[in-house]
Amino acid sequence: MVDNKANMEAGKNATREMEASSIAKRAYIRNPGKIGFYFRQEKWVLLIVTISGITYNVGMVAGPWFEGQLVQRLFDIIQGRKQFQDMVFLAILYVVVILFVQLVRYMKRLYVRKFANHVNRDMKQILYSGILQKSKLELEAEGTGNLMTKAVSDINLCSEGMRKFTTEIFDTGVVMIAYMGMLLYYDWRLALLSALFPPIAYVIAEKLKKKVTKNVSAYKESAGKLNSATMDRVSNAITYRVFGQEQHQNELYDQHLVDYEKKAIWANIWENAMQPLYRIISMMSVVFILLFGVANVLGRGWTVWNIAAFTTFLSCFTKLATKSSKAAKLFNAVQKASVSWKRIRPFMVREQETNWQNTVKPAPLTAHELAFRYAEEDGLKGEYLFEHVAFKAKPGEMIGITGPVACGKTTFGKLFLGELEYEGVLSFGNQELKALYRNENRGVVGYMGHQPQLLSSTIEDNILLGEDGDVWPYLRAVCIEEEIRQMPSDIHTLIGDGGVRLSGGQQTRIELARSLYHRRPIIILDDPFSAVDQRTEKEIIVNLKEFAKDSIVFLISHRLSVFPELSQVFWMEKGLIHVADHKQLMEQYSDYRQLYQLQMGGDRHEA
Repeated sequence: MVDNKANMEAGKNATREMEASSIAKRAYIRNPGKIGFYFRQEKWVLLIVTISGITYNVGMVAGPWFEGQLVQRLFDIIQGRKQFQDMVFLAILYVVVILFVQLVRYMKRLYVRKFANHVNRDMKQILYSGILQKSKLELEAEGTGNLMTKAVSDINLCSEGMRKFTTEIFDTGVVMIAYMGMLLYYDWRLALLSALFPPIAYVIAEKLKKKVTKNVSAYKESAGKLNSATMDRVSNAITYRVFGQEQHQNELYDQHLVDYEKKAIWANIWENAMQPLYRIISMMSVVFILLFGVANVLGRGWTVWNIAAFTTFLSCFTKLATKSSKAAKLFNAVQKASVSWKRIRPFMVREQETNWQNTVKPAPLTAHELAFRYAEEDGLKGEYLFEHVAFKAKPGEMIGITGPVACGKTTFGKLFLGELEYEGVLSFGNQELKALYRNENRGVVGYMGHQPQLLSSTIEDNILLGEDGDVWPYLRAVCIEEEIRQMPSDIHTLIGDGGVRLSGGQQTRIELARSLYHRRPIIILDDPFSAVDQRTEKEIIVNLKEFAKDSIVFLISHRLSVFPELSQVFWMEKGLIHVADHKQLMEQYSDYRQLYQLQMGGDRHEA
């Protein structure tokens, strides 16, 4: 146990250091709702990309020049004006130059990929933070399927679009300028004439912008609906089967699938099928080069060329036209990424501090004449679910909440989230919780519902939610470390929509590990041990007391085996909440005593 506690403390210290580093990194966040923010974040990486990108793409013109010189050298050898060793020396020099250019290219591609990975990571971190700042009602209105699509697909598309944009700024923009400079150097009139057709490909791509955007947007919307339908089908499969609705739901699902397939096809057609057309249009100027370039070689054109000049000019133009067609495709890729950006932008908000230890200090929690009733417009009678509640709790206390089915335990827990209007006083420190909620309650209360809310991502992502940290101490605290280590990819294992690849007990413990990692001064745990055995439950409670020793923890549960070890117990019955410790409740309330004895299998008053 001593070693376990030492490991926990070491893990927490390491995590705090990582959190502090992450906080320092985020201190200069200005506006993550703008694309430019992510470029500024990686300015030093982009500086290396810029230097290597310019070097590589300017060096690309060496290829056409050497190709022209090699053709000329071969012609001179045939004519007897040059020796074979002259060709060998030129070929070796060509190989050396190309090797250097390709080495610089590798450097550029490496740092462009690093840039894209960093952007992807930062976007996910900010998106997860944005999701955490939304209320449960806002998240439900948004739709789970759409949120999953945003988290997994849209961010990947945005970062990939930014990667392509950064890459093509150099591999298309800079190299096209270099090729165009070479063409102007050899024959500026023919260069300008040859440049007539490539811009037409750009114009066509711009004209198709609305078409591409419309089809990609429809595809994304259909993907979100399909995700939601998939989750509904998995979650409610038994219900549909029992009530004879399985065939009907299968037909509805097939309709979503067919719609998704059609819109995915059209989205890809408009993005990819135009590529050959762009290339054909860009290459049409080769007719001018063959006509006027030959005249230059024969001495009857605008300037005098040899075979090397003609070959270099033709090679430069061919590469320029190819890059032109790719630039047009790039426009469409950026348009596609912009659709995804618009979808996730509402969640890309200024990141709030998630480590409450640096912002919100632990404080007592006090309730006086606390009461709750549903509004009459909700279709209910407006009767009090509970009233006249009074209690005091201080940091380090763990409080149990229990009572008969439908007595309001979960509703009581949700009062702390600010989603329900309560009567009376509920204050944290010297501030009313309702007023605090409007400003900074997201840094005060942590909540784990009785239905696990897991993302369709890895185990690590579900715990960190975009932060940087070590999840193993928290997995160890909730007694799931060994199970995770036996999985194919341990913490990097994908758990599927809503955690469908995990058992119920694994789902709740993953979410509990998340609550401990993102611990708050007040932590609400709604039935976290329903799917674990009592031995595991007691071990988790011991670890929970250690990890959350600066927090007030409310444990909502039907199982009372650990209640004798808790600081206070709230017994809810008949619209009242009786606040005492376990021993007092056993002595004063027969229903509580009978429930505890029934679960423990004996006539004991103490655990």
